[in-house]
Amino acid sequence: MRKLMFFTIGFGAACVICAYAWLCSGLLLPAAVFGALFCVGMIAGKRIKLLKPAALICFGISLGLLWFQTYSGGYLSCVSGLDGLQADVTARCTDYSYETEYGSAVEGFLYLEGKPYRAKFYVNGNYDMEPGDVLKGRFRLRLTTNDSPEGPTFHQGKGIFLLAYQKEDAQLLKLSETPFWAYPAILRQSLEDLIDGAFPTDASPFAKALLLGDRSEIDYETNTSFQISGIAHVIAVSGLHVTILFTLINMLCLKRRWLVAAVSLPLLVLFAAVTGFSPSVVRACIMQSLMILATLLDKEYDGPTELSFAALVMLVMNPLVITSVSFQLSVGCIVGIFLFQKRIYDWLYGRICSREKPRFAKMKRWLASSVSVTLSAMALTTPLSAWYFGSVSLIGIVTNLLTLWVISFIFYGIMLVCALGIAVPAAASAVAAVIAWPVRYVLFTAKLLSAFPLAAVYTRSVYIVAWLVFCYLLLAVFLLSKNKQPGRLFGCVLFGLTVALAASWLEPFTDDCRMTVLNVGQGQSIILQSEGKTYLVDCGGDYDEDAADLAAETLLSQGISRINGLILTHFDTDHAGGAEFLLSRIPADMIFVPDYYDSRGVRVLLEEEYPDRMYPVMDDIRLTYGETDISIFGPVVPDSGNESSLAVLFECKNCDILITGDRSGFGERMLLKTADIPQVDVLVAGHHGARDSTCEELLAAVQPGIAVISVGENNYGHPSAEVLNRLNAYGCLVYRTDLHGNVILRR
Repeated sequence: MRKLMFFTIGFGAACVICAYAWLCSGLLLPAAVFGALFCVGMIAGKRIKLLKPAALICFGISLGLLWFQTYSGGYLSCVSGLDGLQADVTARCTDYSYETEYGSAVEGFLYLEGKPYRAKFYVNGNYDMEPGDVLKGRFRLRLTTNDSPEGPTFHQGKGIFLLAYQKEDAQLLKLSETPFWAYPAILRQSLEDLIDGAFPTDASPFAKALLLGDRSEIDYETNTSFQISGIAHVIAVSGLHVTILFTLINMLCLKRRWLVAAVSLPLLVLFAAVTGFSPSVVRACIMQSLMILATLLDKEYDGPTELSFAALVMLVMNPLVITSVSFQLSVGCIVGIFLFQKRIYDWLYGRICSREKPRFAKMKRWLASSVSVTLSAMALTTPLSAWYFGSVSLIGIVTNLLTLWVISFIFYGIMLVCALGIAVPAAASAVAAVIAWPVRYVLFTAKLLSAFPLAAVYTRSVYIVAWLVFCYLLLAVFLLSKNKQPGRLFGCVLFGLTVALAASWLEPFTDDCRMTVLNVGQGQSIILQSEGKTYLVDCGGDYDEDAADLAAETLLSQGISRINGLILTHFDTDHAGGAEFLLSRIPADMIFVPDYYDSRGVRVLLEEEYPDRMYPVMDDIRLTYGETDISIFGPVVPDSGNESSLAVLFECKNCDILITGDRSGFGERMLLKTADIPQVDVLVAGHHGARDSTCEELLAAVQPGIAVISVGENNYGHPSAEVLNRLNAYGCLVYRTDLHGNVILRR
């Protein structure tokens, strides 16, 4: 019996409950209860064997609860009261800085009560910070755990518990001696410089991502194509890369156990450090090290037990690693392989290979092995991908078959380039020029397959979510049944997908008019649909790429791969920042923008990319199709900030909708004066509910029954109490994206 495995399951379950529900105190009683259940189970387990695993799980839960309370009450107690405070900080940089929209950012650590705490520092201006540098200044501190009123961030899973934002002048001190712990980051930067110098510009970002896990230079389109095609794991350093590295070491050491152990163990530690101790890499390095030691000592290697040990070590080091997407995907992938890979392989091999002298037996074994590994890994990672990334790749098996065979070759080639780059740069460039071609092959394959219709489906559709639940219920029934028939399982899954897609695509056609105000945070993105045509008003939010993804995936979930028009009310980032990324996924027949100079460069970029589709608007425009009219009202005063916002009146059979962009009361009154604005059913409140917008005169003129406010949480005091009071006085039913999420109005 795998005692450690059952114990770790319980320990991990306790960490999940505590981390997501943020239970940091009062855990002694439940820990005692589970401890008692452990004792009872072990005693009763002498007669009923099934009670022993349950008892070990209870024991794991008990110790997990105690450890989480100890960790949060001991180690995290020093930072728990710092949220929102301003303090004079002295920090040591542990990595190189990078540019942000407002300055620079760097990871580092600071000491509180003699304990080191990892933190991320955001400074104003461009600072050239390096590992070992000392950063001093006054910063506003923000917790990354649930203790913060702003909510947790993904940093907690990496062990970063503080974010620090510069409030006053900062001082950067360059020390004469570099600390030893800084050398992995320095080595990583040196390798990146070698790759940049040797590889062609179209291949170097992929090379750095594959070898070092640095995806900062992977562009949005490439990232999206990898996600849709199902091979995003290739550019996220994980167990695959650790296995490739160990295979090379094992081969170079001629499979001699002592030599392999002597070389690989320190190199695995170095590789984990150079790649930033990503949870997936740490998990893989621990398991690989255990396998090496087991081979060296002639001990049996048991995969589930070693995975349990690796996970337990990581949870003890930081219980909040359980919230890391990297950790969850890594563990889920390995568990899926342990559970299903052999069964799938045996079934596939029995179908594609005849028992008597099979032709191309080696290739068929490779095919069965590749498909079985991919399917088994997807079994438990698919729900996680659907939850975190909102998509499920349907073409991932094909993409993996076409690309994974060449990844090892590329990985080894990049390592060779780095080795040659130190002594013979010319030879490194020559080798890199060769390696660049298989890199281009991978990039081309991902881009080609991601462009296929139905390459992926998206959980923006409730029907796709229902289909996923249906699939896992079917899988449970299949695993419990005695007469297992994989063909029927696949047929039911395919039938369920067909029904889900049909429902997703047909539903919009059941409405005469539909408006979807997307929850993009502090920004605006609105889908207008009627009579089979679709227009998008604005595409921006807290994060440009996220706003584009939300809009694109909502449209793709409805079977819409091209829109009739994109209307940008103005060029502020929270309204237009995602347009470039959206159009790389969803083309638009027409792009309407206000006709004035754009200091942010959005207009210039779009005019360069889509010159034949651009329609700068100065005078009012009216679009008509069927029983629908779309009026686009030009800027009040050219180049006058928010008053330059286009206004949009969407009039269809059963509903009239007015959108005023970021116009203030002045711009709204000018709109009433220069245009014939009727009473409307729906008003999208101007400027996210700012106090000086959605004025009395506008409300009196249009008399909306419903008002929608596109706004993020805790942003600039939006929506203001004055606007909410005015809307209430006019009897408006108010919907807010910060409270209600996506707002969908159907008529």
